[in-house]
Amino acid sequence: MAHDGNLRMAPEGNLRLKHTSVGGVPVALASETDLIATMVEDCAKRADGSLTRATTVFDCNGQAISLYQTDREFADSINSADIVHADGQFVVWMSRLSGGQVVPERTATTDFIHAAAAEASKRGLSFYLLGGTEDVNKRCADLLAETYPGLIIAGRRNGFFEADEADTVIDEVNASNADIVWVGLGKPKEQAFCAEHHANFDSAWVVTCGGCFNFVTGDYARAPGWMQRVGLEWVHRMATGPRYLIGRYALTIPHAIWLVIRKDILSGRKTEVAQP
Repeated sequence: MAHDGNLRMAPEGNLRLKHTSVGGVPVALASETDLIATMVEDCAKRADGSLTRATTVFDCNGQAISLYQTDREFADSINSADIVHADGQFVVWMSRLSGGQVVPERTATTDFIHAAAAEASKRGLSFYLLGGTEDVNKRCADLLAETYPGLIIAGRRNGFFEADEADTVIDEVNASNADIVWVGLGKPKEQAFCAEHHANFDSAWVVTCGGCFNFVTGDYARAPGWMQRVGLEWVHRMATGPRYLIGRYALTIPHAIWLVIRKDILSGRKTEVAQP
């Protein structure tokens, strides 16, 4: 089902950072430093009891721009988020073409989890890892704890559970008292899960992270630096990842480019959403 792509505020009326529209999708005008600062602030608010609910942090890439137009449930999930950050250089480039404010830098989740872990290790903050296979999840948790001494892995579990088990899973997450929950269930499942249940999380942040755990463990290879810098990491992922990615990227990337051309360039739309 097509979505009209109109940008609106989250139901609580509270996008945490200033956002701009890229192909119709709200994307934060935020650097990695901005995200880390907001994470630390929210964890402090959680500690003193002034944070009323978990902040939801979703990622945006070319696939997300395409899905936002074709999948209404996904669009509604994105619109419910407090922060939607630029997971790929592709999104940064598209923002430069849009004629509006430019997203300052790529904040790839595969890099951000390390930046967040480094900061968390200095502040005694804790992670919960939800998603992936049991083996990948455990190895990711072990590697993060080893790499960042002081980081607390409060809990973890694999991503294989049925919809009617969601409340039990969230109870397990809350029992861990984790500050930051990383949800790696894959797009669009993880966004739908977080959007539906965000009010029930006791953590400071709930972050969607796709196959991020597999990158931490090295099961998925990162693209060479030059491909990351020029926005072609998706090509490397298509060439080295599971075969189903070929069809996904072959469809979603051209569609995302067309959406930016149609919604941002041809229409002359320049939409920003101010931080409250």
